[in-house]
This record gives sequence, structure tokens and C-alpha cells, in this order.
Amino acid sequence: MSIFSTEKRSDGVAVVTMDLPGESVNSLRASFGQELSAVFTDLADDPNVKAVVLASGKPDFIVGADIKMLEALSTASEAAELSRGAHRNMERLASFRAPIVAAIHGACLGGGLEVALACHGRVASDHKRTKLGLPECQIGLLPGAGGTQRLPRLLDIQSALDLLLTGKQVDAKKAKKLGLVDEVVPQAILVEVACERALALADGHAEKKKRALKDEAMEWALAENPLGRKVVFDQAKKALLAKTRGNYPAQERILEVVKLGLEKGMEAGLAAEADAFGELVVSPQAAALMSIFFATTELKKDRGVDAKDVEPRPVDRVGMLGAGLMGAGIAYVTADLAKTPVRLKDKDSAGVGRGLAYVRRIVDQRVARKRISKIDRDKVMNRVRGTVEHVGFADVPLVIEAVFEDLALKHRVLAEVEANGPADVIFASNTSSLPITKIAEGSRHPETVIGMHYFSPVEKMPLLEIIVTEKTADWVTATCVELGKKQGKTVIVVNDGVGFYTSRILGPLMNEAAYVLSEGVAIEDIDGALVDWGFPVGPITLLDEVGIDVAEKVGHIVHAAFGDRMTPPPGFEKLIADGRQGRKNERGFYLYGEAAKKKGKKKPVDTSVYGVLGIEPNKKLPKDEIAQRCALAFVNEAALCFGEGILRSARDGDVGAIFGLGFPPFRGGPFRYVDAVGAKEIVRRLNRFRDRLGNRFAPAPVLVDMAKSGKTFHGEARVEPGRHRGEDRGAGASASA
Repeated sequence: MSIFSTEKRSDGVAVVTMDLPGESVNSLRASFGQELSAVFTDLADDPNVKAVVLASGKPDFIVGADIKMLEALSTASEAAELSRGAHRNMERLASFRAPIVAAIHGACLGGGLEVALACHGRVASDHKRTKLGLPECQIGLLPGAGGTQRLPRLLDIQSALDLLLTGKQVDAKKAKKLGLVDEVVPQAILVEVACERALALADGHAEKKKRALKDEAMEWALAENPLGRKVVFDQAKKALLAKTRGNYPAQERILEVVKLGLEKGMEAGLAAEADAFGELVVSPQAAALMSIFFATTELKKDRGVDAKDVEPRPVDRVGMLGAGLMGAGIAYVTADLAKTPVRLKDKDSAGVGRGLAYVRRIVDQRVARKRISKIDRDKVMNRVRGTVEHVGFADVPLVIEAVFEDLALKHRVLAEVEANGPADVIFASNTSSLPITKIAEGSRHPETVIGMHYFSPVEKMPLLEIIVTEKTADWVTATCVELGKKQGKTVIVVNDGVGFYTSRILGPLMNEAAYVLSEGVAIEDIDGALVDWGFPVGPITLLDEVGIDVAEKVGHIVHAAFGDRMTPPPGFEKLIADGRQGRKNERGFYLYGEAAKKKGKKKPVDTSVYGVLGIEPNKKLPKDEIAQRCALAFVNEAALCFGEGILRSARDGDVGAIFGLGFPPFRGGPFRYVDAVGAKEIVRRLNRFRDRLGNRFAPAPVLVDMAKSGKTFHGEARVEPGRHRGEDRGAGASASA
């Protein structure tokens, strides 16, 4: 079956509809160019065709290139030739004898937008589903079908670079404002308006958006003037490297290719684009970032349980205990994204009021940014109701608690939920450290107790870690996974244990940063080393953000569970005695408020903390050694979780570390990192640190076994069903991604 079908209208417009057989979306595949050529050869030979409209038979226009096709490319030359073939296809559109207008509804991304850019006009629907963008940099690539050359010639240079370097997507209204589309109309008349525009172009009557004189002058000064162009690209590269620390080569290549095309012309720019595309496709960064894309795609289909006959139960309302920042954030994503009513409960009306105000601030900000309308805001707020009693909980099928990390308190609210709710009510705890099994001991129905660990701020952080015990019923797990997806989260399911997965693996990294600090290394050197390695923030900054008091409580729990491996360096208890809690009370490792402003720095260190700890910050360690000590502690703990059966798969471990804790995406997650470096080398590095610094660097048994066998986490390594958690499973304990 053909990808394309053509309707030749009596007014001289040929409507070419792309509809990839057997697929839910249109993507660019190997056969695209050949079939496109056949269609336009026929149209070129028909004198009755005055104009062409390119439309989609799917709910989206074109979502981009088939990433599996790109992943399968084995050499840079092979990938570069694919790009050159795409250039020929786009030129076929751009140089066609009659005008072509793209009728865009839904996602028009990556190669899909490059197709639209090669057309002579673009009309988009005003539907909220319509999004346009070039997200290739997010998988370690650059646009390979002419996007780096056509976009800067259509938009002003700064807007073009913003889209190319961030991969952001814009709606139709924003696209029109930028000049990316010519008209925005209701979906019902999209194709008809596109036909009218195509005919107007053919007759030379189509209106073109004119830039204001000052905008034209600015664009000349920035893009067409050699001196101005140098300033623009120098500043763009400086800002880029400040963010990426040189870890994301795709963005740097985008800058180079765009600049070259503007200086030497379209042909030279396209040649450079093809070469850069070829090199990036086979880069380790692209392989890692593509693996994340595939992992998250798989998780969208993952129900969290192996049983095929288990279905999630409907959740028509949610109870939320605790209206603090976490509880209010969970209430917001439930009411807005999941479109599910929430009963928000706190101990007093003041607490409820603060929670409702937090939800209101989020939606007000979205209205101010024109992301939603005031009507949509009111709909969200109408789904959230506050209470200080259990009124309205009698028929709530699922209750989430976000109260203080105190086991007795959690047992008390659990008993209240079971006393005031249906017999099979699901009780989900948002605890970040207490074992769900311990919480379930307070339940009359432990099979309905589960963990739903969200990350702060809930409305921004993409991960939801669901924790199951040996008694948690499959239908409970499936129901919570389904709700998490509706809340817009990427969901992983892990087995119960102290710290679960994410809190547990973060602990050794933070602990090792504390050891480095105790040795006399400056705070900014520690944070800088980890940011350079690829983390979004350094561990000391994160400690201030999480709360020193919170970290201290969690530290005691994990130390009691795991012993010497989690022993903190001596002296850090002095921070608590000194009343330092971090950002929340503006007393931590960094200065905040007026004290920070006086220093004139973006984030100055509070040097008085060294005196509290009894440290002289005069030791210099190589950045790579600091980063390796902290990162390897993190990776080794992830491998221990894997070997103990906390994780269902290495895939889930990679996604959890990246989406929940900010592990560098270009490294693919802790397990992809081990596979890339090699288990043998990872074990060698750990042993070297163990010899110098102690047994906290003892390699996980699974790493030792894999170093001997040569197996990998994402290759031959697989879970052995039925083994108990805590038992060493040897090499390859978990299912590969």
C-alpha cells in the first residue's frame, strides 16, 4: 500500500495525503523519498495541477523520522548519505513548478517540520494538539533534512537558534507570531484554507507577512552583517557551553552548521549538515539519548505487572492527605492532567488554604503564560476541594498520603482512611525513605498498600516511582501505574526496600560529596565537578535544596539498614546543632536572600559553614577524581539494587536515575554507563578507590561477575524469575531493556 494518495480537485489543486499504512502516526522511513518522487513526477506532468496541498491522514501531520531506522545506521558515511537523500527529497518540494502548501494539524516535528519548511507555505490548525518543532538535539542529533538551513532563512536568527538548540515545541499561535506558519485556522477548514492559499500563491496574490522596519534592520545587523553575525554566534556558543559544559556535541554542531550556511550559502550549509548528521548519529551521546527515548516509549505501554489478565480499576476521584508542597503538587497534576477530582485534606483550615493557594498559583502562572485559558483554570480549581475531616472519603477508591516521615503518623492516617473509606480503598504513601512493608503492617488489607513516590516540585519533575511489597495486589499496582501516566508521569515500578531505588542510590553520592568536603575541598569545587560531569546541580547545592534536616533523618534510616557503606563522615551533625536546614530557612552551605545579594555572585558559598564543620578548604583535587568518586558511589549502589532485585530491569534503573535524580542523560543512565565503559573498568576504578578510601567502594557482586563474564546490563544479562530480593543473583540479574 502506498504512503500517499492524491485527490485532484476541479479548481486545479492536488491534495496529497500522507497516511502510513498500519501505523498510528506518520514518520519518515526509507520508502518516503521514492514514493514522494513518484507522486510529484505525476503531478509535474499534469498541466491541470496549478498548486498542491500536502496533508495528513493521521491525527498528526508527521512526527519526524523513524528513530529505529536512525539507530540501525552503523557508519557516519551511511548516515550522511541518508541526510543527502533527504536533501534531494526536500529540494524536490522546494523547486516544484507549482506552489506547495502544508496543511498542518497535530504534531509537526523533526523531519515533519523539515518537510513543511520545504513547502512554499504553511497553514496550521488552532487545535491544542498542533505543535511544531525540531527536537533532534534532544536525541543527540541535528536536523538532517535541511532544517538547519531553511529555518534561519524563514525566521529571525535568534528565534531560529532558540528552536534548534533547545528542541522546544511551539503551538500554532506562537508559530504564526514567529513566522513559522502563514495562517492559523480551525481544523474543520484547514485543508480548504490551505487550498485557497496555494491557489493565491499560484496566482501571485498571497499576502506575505512583512517585518517591521526595525526588525529588518536588526536582522541585517545580526545575521547578514559579518561582524554582527560573529557577535551573535560567539554569544550563543558562550551561553550554550555554560549550560552544556561541552557534554552535548549536537548543539555545538548546530551552531557551526547554521553559521557556515549563512556565510557560504545554502549548498555549503546542506553539505555541512549532512556531514555533521552522519557523525552525530553514530556518536555515543546519540546512542545514550536514543536509548532513553526507546525506554520511555516502552514504559508508556508498561502496566507495571507481568500478569496479562490484570486490568487497572477506574479511579474517578482521589483523596490527598497533606496539603503541603508535595500534597498540593500531587493534587494539581491529578486535577489538571489526569482530569480527576481531588479531595485535599489537612489537619487544619490554614493548611488546606495554603494547599489550595499553591494549586491556584500554578494555574495562574499558566494563564499568565497563555498556556491555558481562564476557563481551563477554573475547571482545574473546581476539581480540587479542601477538607479537614474525612467527609467525602467514603467512596474514594484511592488515597495518597504526603504527611511527615513518621511511621506512627502514617499508621494513624492509614487506619483513618480504612475506617472512613471503601473496603478495598488503595492507600498510597509518598514516603521517600520508609519501607512500604513497614507502613502496610498498620493495615487490615496490606495488599492494597503501595508506595507512590513523587519528586519535588511535583508539577515539574517527570518521574513517579511506584513501590510494591510482596503482598501488594497486581490490580493495585496496575491502577496506580495508570493514574501516574494520566498525571503526566514517566512511571517505574520497583520492589520495596529501605530508600527504594532513587533515594537509596542518591545517598552514597551525597555521602561521598560530604567525605570530599571533609577532606578540605571547597564547596564550589565539588559542585562544579559534578555539574561538569553532567549533573544539573552539584550535590552540595542539592543538599541545601532537599533540606539538611531531611537528609539527616534519611541518612540515619539508610545507615541503620546498610551499615558502614552509608556511614557519613564525622562532624556533619554539627550542621543540625547550628540550625542549618538549607534553602528553606536560608541557612545552609550557600547564602540566600540579602546576604547573597551583598556578595554580588549568583550563588555564593556561606564560608562560615567551614568553621562549623572544623574544615580548612585548602585542598585541591582534580575535577575528574571528585566526579568519579561521587558518580561511582551512585552507580555502584544502583548495581547493588539491581542485584538485590529492587529493580525490575536495567531500563527502569536508567530512567529512574535520569528522570528522578538528574543523572546525565548523555550517559544513558547508570547501567548504560557501565555498559559503555565496561564492567571490568568500572570494577577496576572501584577497587582503586576502595584501596585508598575504604570498603564503601567495594564493587557490587553483580559488577564483579559481569567483569568476569563480559555480559552487559542491556545485552545478555537477564533476571532469573523467582529469586528472592537480597540474594546475589550474579551477572545479569535483570531483564534487559
